[in-house]
Amino acid sequence: MTVPVSLRLRDHAYSNFTEMLLARDIQPGQIVSQRELVELTGMPLGAIREMIPRLEADGLIKTVPKRGLQVLSIDLDLVRNAFQLRSIIEGEAILQFCRTAPLDVIDRLTREHQQIRDTAATSVSPDILQTAQQIDWAFHDQIIDAMGNAIISDIHRVNAIKIRLIRNTDTRILPELLVPVFDEHLAILAALKDRDGTGAVRAIHAHIESAKKRALGM
Repeated sequence: MTVPVSLRLRDHAYSNFTEMLLARDIQPGQIVSQRELVELTGMPLGAIREMIPRLEADGLIKTVPKRGLQVLSIDLDLVRNAFQLRSIIEGEAILQFCRTAPLDVIDRLTREHQQIRDTAATSVSPDILQTAQQIDWAFHDQIIDAMGNAIISDIHRVNAIKIRLIRNTDTRILPELLVPVFDEHLAILAALKDRDGTGAVRAIHAHIESAKKRALGM
């Protein structure tokens, strides 16, 4: 089925907005008008108007009467809520993944993580960092998407944007965090290989709690 042009433009405008938000070209808490969003995203006004209800539904902007549109602000409530939601979703997802993921998939993920972890223990190049970040995000996306629930996958995607915004000015793995983060992933994968659902849930909850503390600079 052909997607209407208006929907394609809306989706393009949404992608442009979230990319600029994560790049800090649009700041959390910033007040913007529809016309300013046209200039910032390079999209037509019609696409911006169709994008706004989706952004509001996702909690990324809210309408402020007589002022304009306010971008999501970062505060302690957002941190608590975003990480709590992540813990709930990924705890259930990892339990299901533990039951259903083929062993060869778990082995492949383990090899990928171990290779990056071993390399990073010696030196961390920009290429290793980029690869590690892709593996990190893909690992969590794969666990969620394996549930086969589009509603949960969409909630996870939006929540991931909020969590990346929380992490100050850098949304990517820092060199000094690569080994600890991948050790946490490997602990999850070890439980998955043993088909230890309780252990996998415990490991992913510990990983999420560590991520929350890192995001808060603790």
